[in-house]
Amino acid sequence: MADPVMPSEPRTVPEPPMDVERFRASAAAVEAELGRIIVGQDALIRGTLITLLAGGHALLEGVPGLGKTLLVRSLARAIGARFSRIQFTPDLMPADIVGTTIIAEDEAGRRAWRYEPGPLFANLVLADEINRASPKTQSALLEAMQERSVTVAGTTRPLPEPFLVLATQNPIEMEGTYPLPEAQLDRFLMHLRVPFPDRQSLVAIAERGTGDAVDGAGPVVDLASLVAMQGLARALPIAPHVSGLAADLVLATHPEAPGAPESLRRYVAYGASPRAAQALVSAGKVRALLEGRFNVAAEDLVALAPAVLRHRLVPSYEARAEGLDMDALVRQLVATLRDAQP
Repeated sequence: MADPVMPSEPRTVPEPPMDVERFRASAAAVEAELGRIIVGQDALIRGTLITLLAGGHALLEGVPGLGKTLLVRSLARAIGARFSRIQFTPDLMPADIVGTTIIAEDEAGRRAWRYEPGPLFANLVLADEINRASPKTQSALLEAMQERSVTVAGTTRPLPEPFLVLATQNPIEMEGTYPLPEAQLDRFLMHLRVPFPDRQSLVAIAERGTGDAVDGAGPVVDLASLVAMQGLARALPIAPHVSGLAADLVLATHPEAPGAPESLRRYVAYGASPRAAQALVSAGKVRALLEGRFNVAAEDLVALAPAVLRHRLVPSYEARAEGLDMDALVRQLVATLRDAQP
């Protein structure tokens, strides 16, 4: 069930203070290491890194064989994190991921209840093919993703820090999949789509997969530096007009909101929650730092809006019947708001 990758030994030398230049250098090192392993998925790597540094969770969607699992495993090695992989299947039970209590016998022959932690007790958890499990098991992740703790037999236990869930999902049109409930989708900071590689990347993948083996990813950033990077991102200032844009974006996703585009009123049943505004701001801060800026700009929110909002909009029956892509509505919404700004 779990596939652990133990972290590297912790440093004994105190870490220097985190600043923007060190932030960018460390992030670039992680991206370069992942780019050495994962071919033709630069945007996916950047999105995953933004999610990690923003302290959120990511949902990766794509057909099998595009390297989603390899990306997550390589990321765990690159940051020296304790890694756990959970293969979601229809018969997977909640206790299989959060852990359970068992009767254990000590050396003296005395029996007592003992808690056996599940694979969620890791820094980076890969929930592989999450939509192949039943809704009951999917919902077991809710507390872990939001509260970063699990409750078993009435006892709440904290999860390690940092804690990140990267879930892979097959397209819901595929056989044997269960759509994730809206409450769980809202826990994912970003929904990243994994595109099929272009011809050049496909040639490189074919040559690499049938030639000499490529060394796996190695640690380039330790967990202490990662936590410091997350702290720097949280402390980055944001101007009121930019945070106001995040709020306007979320408000405009609601069909009943004044000024909502007609297409959105027609194709969206329910809009995004306040958690979406938090996600836009958090991810925008990381993107600004990666671009070498000390403040969040409107362009950061615009660039991140599809990945942050696409899974939070509940399509109407008409949108489902027409197979409408939510990204088109998000882009139209962003354009409408930007045109309305003074």
